[in-house]
Amino acid sequence: MAQKQKLGVQALILMIFTSVFGFTNVTRSYYLMGYASIPWFILAAVTFFLPYAFMVAEYGAAYKDAKGGIYSWMENSSGTRFAFVVTFMWFASYIVWMVNVGSGIWIVLSNAIFGVDKTQQWSLFGLGSVKTLGILAILWIIFVTFISTKGLDKIKKITSLGGTAVAALNAFLFIGGIIMLVLNHGQIQQPITMESFFVSPNADYLGGIQVLSFVVYAIFAYGGIEVIGGMVDNTENPEKTFPKAVSLAAITITLGYVLGILIFGTFTNWQFTFETFPKEAITLGNVSYVAMNQMGYQLGLAFGLSEAGAISAGMWVARFMGISMFLALSGAFFTLVYSPLKQLIGGTPKELWPEFMTKQDKNGMYVNAMKVQAIIVIVILAIVSFGGDSAQQFFQMLVSMTNVSMTLPYLFISYSFLSFKKDQSIKKPFERFKSMGMVKIAVLVVCLVVGFANIFTVIQPAMTNGDYMTTIMSIAGPLVFTAIALFLYQRGSKKLAAKQG
Repeated sequence: MAQKQKLGVQALILMIFTSVFGFTNVTRSYYLMGYASIPWFILAAVTFFLPYAFMVAEYGAAYKDAKGGIYSWMENSSGTRFAFVVTFMWFASYIVWMVNVGSGIWIVLSNAIFGVDKTQQWSLFGLGSVKTLGILAILWIIFVTFISTKGLDKIKKITSLGGTAVAALNAFLFIGGIIMLVLNHGQIQQPITMESFFVSPNADYLGGIQVLSFVVYAIFAYGGIEVIGGMVDNTENPEKTFPKAVSLAAITITLGYVLGILIFGTFTNWQFTFETFPKEAITLGNVSYVAMNQMGYQLGLAFGLSEAGAISAGMWVARFMGISMFLALSGAFFTLVYSPLKQLIGGTPKELWPEFMTKQDKNGMYVNAMKVQAIIVIVILAIVSFGGDSAQQFFQMLVSMTNVSMTLPYLFISYSFLSFKKDQSIKKPFERFKSMGMVKIAVLVVCLVVGFANIFTVIQPAMTNGDYMTTIMSIAGPLVFTAIALFLYQRGSKKLAAKQG
């Protein structure tokens, strides 16, 4: 087998940054709650992301030779069946992510090229826009899978490019904000007061259910770091490199969210920017481009451009955002098309899978499994794109089913950390939590936070909109994925028992 390309600290941080940090979370948070979103991001970081990231770092360092990521972490402490069900549930959510982003990435590309979303006007072979985007998404899945099968070094190059694009976008935001502060003699568009950190300028987010929904949003904005767990065996000097990369990435992502929201206030007056638009003209889907367009416009004015010149500058900044987000999403796609599958197929017992899916090529890639994954995504895309309204409802149902499935594993991973720390037979090269008291507090806090977020996600549609179907589907999702996982486990259990016996 060929020598595997090893990941260093910088490459790993870029992979984590690309998989977790969402630049649109900054703009959406400013739109929803202004500066008042910052305390919730800090709270989510302290109570969920930082302790959870350090748990992942400890797991990763201890199981540096294991290929199964979260499966390997839970197998010893919680049993093979439990670990397999949780890992499968976690993997299934990324299938739906690929279906969703496979179509949505073209909207981002349209913004990159034209400065606006023109996908509703696109047509291939005389087909409507929905079917056209479906075909483009299918071609995208084929392309990403084909490139990814050529080896980890190809994935690393593209994810590094995606991480660099996000870093460039953030650098542009921060540098642009500082330049405007200097040119405007320290005057900022959105005044900073003590009250602004606790009271949202958005009348829809002044209390109750809306604020609770934002807390959940802030928690989920930090999700996804465990996807890197399957990369430990591909990391150079993993005992030191992996914990260091995870720790630095966690702190950087938290600071990125907080500083990004503050910087937006330097050039975006909330009332002027968002209340002058018709309410239906701004959505969570396009608010990032509206906000960055505003940044370019204000930057143009600060440099003394005419009104027309400032408007043109706004359009070019929106295009820059589109290009950066396209590269960032591409980077995330190349990470997520392989890493979750590697953890599922490469980390779980081979006896649970058909033999052809466990075969690796000369680069160590599970090419057959990646092809099967691509076929599943393509079939769902075809059903959603060509099936009419009922297919769109089917996709919304899938999204609802994965809302909880994507984050429920965080709860199980955190809970299993107790047994992991108690097991003295496991060599732990890196330990952030030195005492069992600290471990119990960290596990309790993370489990409470994730548990609350999931319970609220389940009941919120029924409570606020009377949407009982979404609530039912959110509960059904984990149950359906558990049933499929148990079927696969039962199917291969005899072979597994024979091997273990």
